[in-house]
Amino acid sequence: MRNEHHLLNHLHADLMEAGCDEAGRGPLAGPVFAAAVILPKDFHHPLLNDSKKMTEKAREILRPIIEKEAVAWAVEEVSAEEIDTINILNASITGMQRAVRRLSVRPDFLLIDGNRFKPFDGYEYQCIVKGDAKFASIAAASVLAKTYRDEYMRKLAEEYPQYGWERNMGYPTKEHIEAIMEHGYTPHHRKSFHIKQLEPTLF
Repeated sequence: MRNEHHLLNHLHADLMEAGCDEAGRGPLAGPVFAAAVILPKDFHHPLLNDSKKMTEKAREILRPIIEKEAVAWAVEEVSAEEIDTINILNASITGMQRAVRRLSVRPDFLLIDGNRFKPFDGYEYQCIVKGDAKFASIAAASVLAKTYRDEYMRKLAEEYPQYGWERNMGYPTKEHIEAIMEHGYTPHHRKSFHIKQLEPTLF
């Protein structure tokens, strides 16, 4: 069964599937957040879509609905420090694995957004490119990961108001880059992320 946005409710009708996604691969600051969600087979909501295509208001409306209706859900974060140690791809995979481990129900199968994952704990899985625009459970995971990360960045912005994180969520906007040039890095910045404008000039 598909909903308005053509999201599929499952890949395998007879298995309990968890959708997994992350938010925050591209920012210069803050953790990457990952979520795993097991939805009921008949879950349907007209607002649910790839979280990047949803408005912030739609994501905020959906978050408590997903948390209430899901069979199980979990959100995990991987810090900037860890990202610098293991790199952003491994941090994204680690975050999704942590979220799956925290689920109160063990899923039979994992639907992973993207094209890379690593086997763990004997789980069977399938990577699905643009999965958050194809499967409801991945879309739901993307909503949770994004809303939890945005909330976290807004809190951090209160401690470090000069970087505009409540607006840019740590992404490399002009405002954020100029603030780094003026104020330097915080402990929440990813030291392994380099931006051309910030590199010392050689000439």
